[in-house]
Amino acid sequence: MLTDTFAVRFYETDALKHVSNTVLVGWFEASRFPIFKMFTPELDLDNWPLILANYNVDFLQQIYMTSDVTVKTGISRIGNSSFVVYQELWQDNSLKAKGTTTLVHFDYQTERSAKIPADIKTQLEALLVEVPSPA
Repeated sequence: MLTDTFAVRFYETDALKHVSNTVLVGWFEASRFPIFKMFTPELDLDNWPLILANYNVDFLQQIYMTSDVTVKTGISRIGNSSFVVYQELWQDNSLKAKGTTTLVHFDYQTERSAKIPADIKTQLEALLVEVPSPA
């Protein structure tokens, strides 16, 4: 799995003294950058080939400003034109949240999904992980 570490900043906390739920979505997106670069190495927004179809986040435990968080990113499913990114957020050796994001390889000219190129599919396959079953 790919890993990314983030310092928890004061303004990311809320009145309950834990990290706001909206922050996790941003950390997850930032941790998908290596996957974005597979499709467009320059991160060229004028030629962006992906569209977000769905995301889910399961909040398992509260996250505090006490220490950094680590996001682990892998791929749980690859289809012809779409794939599912699986991510976990860890703090102090404890799984705090997990989520999935479905991304579609998309042709904005035709407004239709497009087949994932073979070379990119190979790169995605290198990140395949088995998603733990719900307990």
